[in-house]
Amino acid sequence: MRMFRRRRGRSSSRSRSRTARIAGERRMLVAMAVDATGSGMYVPFSLVFFHHVTGLGFATVGLVLTAVGLVGLGALPLAGAAVDRYGAQRVQLFLYGVRGTGFLLYPFAHSLPAFAAVALATAFGDRAFPAVQQSLIGEVAQGADRDRLQASSRALRNGGLGAGSLLASLIVGLAGDAGFTAAAWLNAASFALAAVLMRGVRVVRGVRGVRAERRVSAADAAKPAAGYRQVFADRPFLGLTGVNFLNALGYSALSVLFPLYLTTWLRGPQAITGTAFTLNTVMCAAGGVVIAARVRAHGARRTRSTALGSLLFAAAFAAQIVLGTFRPGSGIVLGGALMVIVVLYTLGELVHSPSAGALSVAAAPEALRGRYLAAYQLSWSLSAAVAPSLFTALMSVDGRLPWALLVGTSLAAALMVVRLERVLPAGAVQVVQVAPAAPAAPAPAAPVVAERVATPTPAAATAAR
Repeated sequence: MRMFRRRRGRSSSRSRSRTARIAGERRMLVAMAVDATGSGMYVPFSLVFFHHVTGLGFATVGLVLTAVGLVGLGALPLAGAAVDRYGAQRVQLFLYGVRGTGFLLYPFAHSLPAFAAVALATAFGDRAFPAVQQSLIGEVAQGADRDRLQASSRALRNGGLGAGSLLASLIVGLAGDAGFTAAAWLNAASFALAAVLMRGVRVVRGVRGVRAERRVSAADAAKPAAGYRQVFADRPFLGLTGVNFLNALGYSALSVLFPLYLTTWLRGPQAITGTAFTLNTVMCAAGGVVIAARVRAHGARRTRSTALGSLLFAAAFAAQIVLGTFRPGSGIVLGGALMVIVVLYTLGELVHSPSAGALSVAAAPEALRGRYLAAYQLSWSLSAAVAPSLFTALMSVDGRLPWALLVGTSLAAALMVVRLERVLPAGAVQVVQVAPAAPAAPAPAAPVVAERVATPTPAAATAAR
């Protein structure tokens, strides 16, 4: 009988943990998947996509996309301020509208000025969106739930991009050039559907810390002039942003450096690039949530798991140097070695991404989270702008030099983030398991005493259940 009771207690606790979800979480995850699937219809072949949709030449499309991409960085500080004033959900819905309208109009933008105008509006939405979504995760989740949502978001992003790319290929294969227009409108429809789903997500705070957060928000609201000056005066957070810039260079390696390195230095078949991307996408989509859950289950500090991901990156980049030194002539040996390296690299991504994302969200003050995460997002944008020219310049000297640089940046990032844990907020460094909020209990007889209690007592929680 005792064993039966124990098993019953364990199963009930497991069922409670499975049902303990954030309000509107399923709608939020479905919206992320829909958004990523729509984006997957054009992201993998953006130059070809916009060339066919607008009818403009490749050189013109490339020049416009580069220019508006750089100008679009100006959307980040504006989006951060808007999040702090209006809330992440409202800003995200607005950005869905901007992006959806842009892709709805692309097929009609056949002139250069029209294409530049639509591309600029869309670039503003695309550049600002990741920081806004990070802010929304910070608003709807706390503690370990943030890490779980970060992992789910990453997995859905990779799976959606792969599914969208496959869907676009099928549409273009069946409809020809008209398929690109259909893909543009389907992407616009995906943004509209994602916005409808996100409207059902409620921003719900946990029981603990609500009053403290409100006091902080009120204090910061009384000093509106602080704004970005407070962000740039926060040295620990700026250090965290610098760490992310170093790691973001490594994230650019698979898409920017790997194909060039494979064909010019290793002289391998281009088909390996597609296999490597597929392997990375499948691993991220299938294993992202599982790996992140394992990291949380071991109670690792976010700084330590972030550092572990950087070390795995460094090991993968060092393996590229070894492979580039011996340069095996056998295609089978070369392909097998590269796949092993891609697996190691992807494991680093799976460990690093959820922890680093949740760390940045938790380290940002509640009242200025939008501005903080906008500044943090600049590290991603700057690395994406710097990586192509940096990698190609080093490749022109020696094919192993870019990997040597990335080994150094990854090791430096691992060391820096561990040193930062002494000055970052303790609640950001350590993953906190946040219990779901209990249903509201009837008002007690002594309201003054209830006001002084920050969290419900075990007896009150039991009664509420």
